[in-house]
Amino acid sequence: MHDTITIREAQPQDIPQIQVVRNAVKENTLSNPALVTDADCLEYITQRGKGWICEVDNQIVGFAIADIKDNNIWALFVHPHHDKQGIGRQLHNTMLHWYFTQTTKTVWLGTAPNTRAEQFYRKAGWTQIGTHGKGELKFEMTYPTWKNLNKSSNRNTQ
Repeated sequence: MHDTITIREAQPQDIPQIQVVRNAVKENTLSNPALVTDADCLEYITQRGKGWICEVDNQIVGFAIADIKDNNIWALFVHPHHDKQGIGRQLHNTMLHWYFTQTTKTVWLGTAPNTRAEQFYRKAGWTQIGTHGKGELKFEMTYPTWKNLNKSSNRNTQ
């Protein structure tokens, strides 16, 4: 029997479980978990943009948050126990679909080099454009690239 996987919009009451997932990851960990507060999460999902969560049997196992104000992907994390099940890709696509219905501005993100996240974004069609912050790789996705990728992925899933 397959687990029931649900993707839905993140709500303020989801923040404690979002933080559990954020702090469970093995790569791209925060040196200090207090650096990303519940208040930060609330601001990003209610004022700066929107977030989505993935639930498996009513347990949050992944989340994604887009920041429309800074044209940035603020977060995309999947709990290590739920790796390699397509959850990250579903969250990624849901988030970018929403983002590009709000604006056609290029979106960017930063991630640590030599991580599974770096490979994930390259495979998903992101372009590395340099570095950001403390040695993170900076990637961007343009609206034309997303539209083009979406056309081909829609053909493959229909």
